[in-house]
Amino acid sequence: MRILHTMLRVGDLDRSLAFYTEVLGMRELRRQDYPAGRFTLAFVGYGPEAQEAVLELTHNWDTPSYELGGGFGHVAIEVPDAYAACEQIKARGGKVVREAGPMKHGTTVIAFVEDPDGYKIELIQKRS
Repeated sequence: MRILHTMLRVGDLDRSLAFYTEVLGMRELRRQDYPAGRFTLAFVGYGPEAQEAVLELTHNWDTPSYELGGGFGHVAIEVPDAYAACEQIKARGGKVVREAGPMKHGTTVIAFVEDPDGYKIELIQKRS
């Protein structure tokens, strides 16, 4: 068994795809429109779905935004250098909401960025 994907509902698919591909460097892997259901599914990730877990961005055509709710935490991405990743993300127009640095009560270097819908993405610096 393995994790296949995490689904996020997004209000503006083009805006979200731009963030995940241009700001975070993922690739759009596939997209399918479902006109009868008035929604689109787009899958993004760093590698093929057969080998990697990916994100499913679900865009319901008639819903421009969502309440994030209290249950969702974040999506985590491993990066070689969290400090450099934050600078690159800011240079690409992304929003860093917690600059890179050691986590409270630990030594792991982390940062947080926010996607256009307000979802948090944790950047975790790879341990050497």
